[in-house]
Amino acid sequence: MEAVEMTLLFDYYGDLLTEKQRRCIDMRYNQDLSLGEMAQELQVSRQGVHDILARAEAQLRDWEETAGCLRRDRACRQAARTIHEAAEGLLKMEDQEVRALAGTILSAVGTLEE
Repeated sequence: MEAVEMTLLFDYYGDLLTEKQRRCIDMRYNQDLSLGEMAQELQVSRQGVHDILARAEAQLRDWEETAGCLRRDRACRQAARTIHEAAEGLLKMEDQEVRALAGTILSAVGTLEE
């Protein structure tokens, strides 16, 4: 799984990991430390760090498979972009009521995007 995806999963589910797993994921994906640097920091072997990371990554993937928070967030963002683009098109219409409704839609989409 790519680093960006793992970072996003960590953002959603990181609080569910053990403290040591959280530290490992943070050091690997947010601080970009090597296994050796992480091992030194945590005072465990490189193999130990590798095992902790593997378990944490698997757990994050499992939680996403079960809960789907990241998947739903991405779907909502895509839907918001689609609505935004459609409302932008409506703003170009001559009918004032349509343009007013388009403004209301854009305002609502802006709230969703925050």
